[in-house]
Formats: sequence, C-alpha cells, structure tokens
Amino acid sequence: MPAVIIMDQMIIRCLLSLTLFFGVLGAARAQSPKPVRVLVWDDQQPEQAKAYENFLGNALADHLGKRPGIRALSVNLNSPEQGLDSATLDATDVIVWWGHRKHGEIKNERVEAVVQRVLDGKLGFIALHSAHFAEPFMRLMYERAKKDAPKQIPEAERATAKFDFSAPLKRNLVNRDAKLTPSLEKVDGVWRLTPPACVFPAWRADGAPSHVTTLLPDHPIAKGLPVKWNIPQTEMYDEPFHVPTPDAVIFEERWDKGEKFRSGCVWQVKQGRVFYFRPGHETYPVYRQAENLTVIENAVRWVAP
Repeated sequence: MPAVIIMDQMIIRCLLSLTLFFGVLGAARAQSPKPVRVLVWDDQQPEQAKAYENFLGNALADHLGKRPGIRALSVNLNSPEQGLDSATLDATDVIVWWGHRKHGEIKNERVEAVVQRVLDGKLGFIALHSAHFAEPFMRLMYERAKKDAPKQIPEAERATAKFDFSAPLKRNLVNRDAKLTPSLEKVDGVWRLTPPACVFPAWRADGAPSHVTTLLPDHPIAKGLPVKWNIPQTEMYDEPFHVPTPDAVIFEERWDKGEKFRSGCVWQVKQGRVFYFRPGHETYPVYRQAENLTVIENAVRWVAP
C-alpha cells in the first residue's frame, strides 16, 4: 500500500480519536454538578468564644467549604446589607442560619428577599437551634401554615371558604397548656389562622447531654449517620414545638430527665425546602461534633435547589 495512503489513514484515525476524546470530555464536564453555594449567616454573639475561637458561623463555613462539591461563605449582621444583599443571595443556593438575641434587627426587606427566593425554589433554608425565632424561618413557617389551612377544614367547605391570614407573627413564649399553633378558628363565617409561634414551653441551658435517634435512616439527610448518638453538652428544648406538621421528622432527641423534641424536621414551602435542626448552644461545641456536622452537610445537599 502506498505510503501516502497509509499516512492519510493514520491521520484520519488520529482525528477520530481526538474527536471522541474531546466529545467524552465535554460530556463529562457537562454532567459534572455545579458546587452547592452555601451562605452561613451568624449574629456572632461574643459568648460563642467559649466554644468557637472565631465565631460559630465562621467555623461552619470553614468546615463546609472543605467538603467536596460545596463552596461556603460566612456573613453576619455587620456585613454590608447584613450579608443578605441581592447579589449575594443570587449567588447562593442554601442559607444556613444561626441567630439568637438579635432576630429583630434584620431589616424586613432583607427577610423578604430571603423568603421569596425560598418560595420560588431558588434557595434552600436551614435553621439551626435558636433560629426557630429567626425572622425568615418564622415567615416560612407561616407560609406553610397558610398552605395547610384549607386541608384542615371540612372538604365540603373548601371551595367557598373564606380565610383570614392577617394575624401578625409574634415572637412570644408559650405555656405548656397553650393552644397549639398554627391553629384555625371559624369566626363569623371566616376561618382565622393563628400563626405558628415557632417556640416551645420549656428549655434548659444546663449543658446536659442529649440522646439522638435517627428515625428515618433512609432519608438523604441521615446518610452515613448512626441510628443513635449522644451530644455531650447541649441546651434542652421540650415539646410541643409550635410549627406546622413537618413533612418528615428525621431525628428525635431525648434527655435523661424525660424531655424530648423533634430535632430534625423538613418542610416543603411552595417551591423551596426548609430544614430545622435543633441541637446547639452558643457556649457548647455542638457544631464541632462529627455527627452534627454530617447532618448539616447532608442537609445542605438536600435542600439545595
């Protein structure tokens, strides 16, 4: 066979191999998932120094940022636009929120910006411990309560029922015998919704250990976690938790004095996912424990749009 023909065949084979290689490479790149972009919000209490030398939020962001497929940024109340400006939120897939004593200092327009992105399915929201009183979490629980309201009245009335969703959210404590919220009551032919209080009747900050049980081991947020584990020091919250009925309760905590709590709950709120994880306290190193960090990492991946 002439040398020219042999050379032409070799060139064709080489070109075909290169085409195949770059085609496979391009497909692999197209299929590789984008990193989950996490924003850790922290009100940065000075008391956190007892357990976190550079604040709890920074510690969480540092840990998450080292996990594969996750990028993390830590912001706080003193960041520009309180860390919640539109450009930052547009570049975020998941917010992990820690707040304690400064819930009311968040600007309402920043709260609304967060909530609307969750409702639109552009943002996942994770509330940790005392963030049960965080403005975005309370607003999202109210939105879920509004959606659930028609299902709680007789089916025959649903098509024509009138609802009053005008009651304001209040950050108040509740007694153990208080009526569970959210709740519906028919007044003068109108179903009035009492918003979820997003709180519970009792707590103890004595650092007593809690005992966690994984109730749904097949849920993605429970991936890689034991059926049971202990948290050596944590604050105690006691049921009932005044929130809409969760879509799933993944973890339960119990204490030696008999208290218990639904400690890992998820809700679909319109197009977005919300996760609440109860363990914590600003002076105990709860978020240095491997199991609790795994919960947060798993939750970040699950709530991401």
